[in-house]
This record gives sequence, structure tokens and C-alpha cells, in this order.
Amino acid sequence: MTGALSVSLRKDGGGERPFRRLLIANRGEIAVRIIRACRELGVETVAVFSDPDADGLPVRLADRAVRLGPGPADDSYLRGEAIVNAAIATGADAIHPGYGFLAERASFARLVEDAGLTFVGPSSEVIAALGDKVAARRTVAAVGVPVVTGTLEPAAIEHPDDLPALLVEADRIGFPLLVKAAAGGGGRGMRRVADRDALPAALVAGSAEARSAFGDGAVYLEREIRPARHIEVQLLGDAHGTVLALGERDCSLQRRHQKLVEEAPAAGLSSDERGVLHDLAVRAAQAAELQNAATAEFLFDADRRFWFLEVNTRLQVEHGVTELVADVDIVREQLWLAAGRPLSERVVAAAGRAGNPGRHAIEVRISAEDPGREFAPAPGRIDRWAMPSGPGVRVDTAVGSGHRVPPDYDPLIAKVMIVDDSRGEALDRLARALDETVIGGIQTTLPFHRFVVNDPGFRAGPLPIDWVDAHWDSIAVERRAAALEVAGRVAAAAIDARPGVAGADAGSPAAARRAGGDASAWARAGRSAAIERWPR
Repeated sequence: MTGALSVSLRKDGGGERPFRRLLIANRGEIAVRIIRACRELGVETVAVFSDPDADGLPVRLADRAVRLGPGPADDSYLRGEAIVNAAIATGADAIHPGYGFLAERASFARLVEDAGLTFVGPSSEVIAALGDKVAARRTVAAVGVPVVTGTLEPAAIEHPDDLPALLVEADRIGFPLLVKAAAGGGGRGMRRVADRDALPAALVAGSAEARSAFGDGAVYLEREIRPARHIEVQLLGDAHGTVLALGERDCSLQRRHQKLVEEAPAAGLSSDERGVLHDLAVRAAQAAELQNAATAEFLFDADRRFWFLEVNTRLQVEHGVTELVADVDIVREQLWLAAGRPLSERVVAAAGRAGNPGRHAIEVRISAEDPGREFAPAPGRIDRWAMPSGPGVRVDTAVGSGHRVPPDYDPLIAKVMIVDDSRGEALDRLARALDETVIGGIQTTLPFHRFVVNDPGFRAGPLPIDWVDAHWDSIAVERRAAALEVAGRVAAAAIDARPGVAGADAGSPAAARRAGGDASAWARAGRSAAIERWPR
């Protein structure tokens, strides 16, 4: 449904607004991001929350708030009917799903549409068409967009007799290859297959994980392209058939198919290559009759060829780096597009200069994870919190000192974004910003990001998708052990200098300070090993 424009109730008499009241079907920093965009447009907001989020920033910022249930997402943020009922009960005109949770579920978008509300995003039909990765590959291949070599139909795995034909198909594709879920992304259901013997087990395991994650066990086969970079294009489309590319982002720095650092634009591309990439992305979106915001994802191989992967029919976590380069508020544009307006003059102008961007932006995702233990989740209470500021620095977050990071959801706690005139200047600014950042009480990925921004290989230019595996995972445990050993020696020396000062946290910088020792030496030693401020 297309929402009707409303008369603004803002005191400044700002004119029209896209909706009178909007419900945000999400939590955390993206809920805050949407609330802020709505407030600037004079749109009232309704937050939904689970019990662990009852005192969260979205609840405090929104005009109204509705409880969904206890912590587990199945009992709260994944309750589509409860969310729609909350929107109706509070008089909301529209629902913005953010990202994650229900954002790419066609069934939820259909619930919203059937209730007579506006879904801020692509229609349920488009989400369904592009959410099926196999169908999406067929759709874009039909309009000349190159897809990674693989199957264009789901792999038949219901019966043992299906295996011989699949082995023949796998031989045609070539090993190593990937088993991928047809109904989802984020690495769920994905299995790397090195040879024929490993294929049967990978099909079974991948299908089972896909069924658990997405309710659909369909999988397909796709050639593995290595080395490769992961580059995606930000798209906006209106109800009049116009689709434009705002620019591209390099998301190659990732682990287990989860993005860690994003940049806009992608370094090392020529203007001609950008033009080719943007044209492919627009062509893919137009083939699916895309409206609102979406992202087309590609692999860029060693021969400088682009290969289509998928289209994400939602706002991306990393949308902010494109906003900083393009000077466009993507969330605000989403709201106006959902209300039926054509693409704005600002978007048209930004798309016109996307091939030759004049700025460079970088985002790091700070998560409550332990990078020294394979990025294992590390929920807990934050007891120290200081975010960076200054020219060209943006922080999107919904937490602070005293906030408890629950174990129920994605551990992302802040996105630190930097923009400057060039990549080198942006990296220097990012290093300064990360140096200002303080998070205590829980382990975070901050040490990893400090390591990355100072790594000569990262500073030199574009990196392949498997860079983190090669340059961090293999040495993280050793690095952490070395730094903790140094910390222990510093604390022990301090304790020896002040007899009687000891305790359970004797190896911590706090103990060194109480003992009169040099806590800054502990900090310097930790930083030199890229793991400063590990919790005691």
C-alpha cells in the first residue's frame, strides 16, 4: 500500500510529512536511527521492545512503546502478527522493519500490507522474488547480468537417487564450490566443498541449517571464486519505475561471511568500472521491479570481472557510509518513497556523481565479541563508555555506560563511521577515533579494529574476502596470550613494590594503579599487541 502524505504538526511548519505515525519493528541502534529520521520529518514513532530492552534508548526516544514479550526473538521481535496489531492499536500508518529480524520476510510484509498499513521497503512480491536466491539468479541472468557459475534450480536432495546427477553438475561447476541456502544469507546454510567426496555431507548439513534458520531447506551449488572482493551497490527505486545507484561499498573485510569493516567507495576501481558495476546493479533491480531501498551484492574477481550474488531487499547495516559520501539521508528517502514520492533531486544528483565520488568513508562494527576467541559472543554490562567525536566522525549506537548487552540478539553495539577527502586521510582519522574510544566491562572487537587500521596491508589497498582468516585468526590467540603475560608482569612488579596489595584482579590495570604501578605501560603493551583493554 502507498501511504498518503500528511500535513505536518511540527512547530516549525515544515510542510508535508510522509506519515503521521510510524512503528519501528526493530531494536537497538537501527531503531534509534529511524526514530531520529522520523523526528526530523515530524513523524510520530512507536517503539516495540522485549523485556531486556524495556529501558533501552529506542523506548525512551519514541513517542509510544509497546511490549512484545520476553527476551528470545521468537517470543518478541519475530512475532509478526503482534507487531502489526501493535501498529493498529497505536494508530500507526506504516511500519519500518529496519534490518534483520522480519525485514526480508515476505510473509511479514504481506501481513503489513493486508492490514492496510504501509511497509517501508520493497513490496512483499519483490521480497519473495528476490529472497529466493535461485529465482533471483535466473531473473538477473535473463537481463544479461553475469551470475556466478552454478545451478539455476534448487538442488534435488530428497532421495539418494538424486546424488549422481548432482555430482555431474558439481563436476561441471568445478571444485571447490559452495552449497548455499536458497532462502537466506549471512552464511547460514553455506558449506564449502573441496571435492566430490565431501558433497553429500555438505548438502545434508547445509539443507538442515537452512531449514532451521529460514524455514526452507532448499540449497543450490555455486562455484567458489577466490581471490575475490565483496562489493555491493546501494540502490533506491520509486513507484514510477526509476532505479538509481547511489554508489558502491567494499565489504570484503569479513569473517564467516559476517562483515566487519565497510568502505565507500570501493578502493581501486576506475570510473569506467564503477559505471559498469552500477549499471549491472540497476539492471538487476529493474528486472525485479524494485521500489524503495535495496542492495545488489557482487564478487569482483582477480580478472576484474563482476559476478552477481544477490539482492538484499532492505536497509543495510552499513548504509551510513554511503550517506556520508553521497550526502543523502537514505532512511528519510525510504520514508518518502514508501509514501509514493518519486526519487528526490538530491538522490538524482548523488547518483550522477557516484562514478567519481569526492569523499571516502569507512565504518567499523564494534560488537560485544571476543576477537581472541574466534569472535565468540561476549554479553555483559558496560561499565565504561566513551565514543569518539570531532570532524568527520559519526557514531550510531543505542547503548552507554551501565547498559547490559543481552545474549539474545546480534552483539553489534556501535558503528563508528569516518569520512574525509581521501582513503588515506580517512584511515588516519579512523585511527584517531578508535584511539579515543573507551569501552569497559565487556570484551569487544575494538582491539581487532585497532589492529586493522594500522596494518600495512590494509592501508595499502583492497583486500580479498579471506584476509581476516589469514591475518588475524591465525595469530589472535598468541597475541592475546603475549599481551596478558606482559600485563601480568607489570602488575606483579607493581605489587612487589607495594607489599600487601593483591586480589583476584591482580593482573589488571586497576590493580597496577592501586599498587602505584604504571597502568599506562599495561595499556601500551596491550595496544602494541593489538588487544588493549581486554577485561580482567
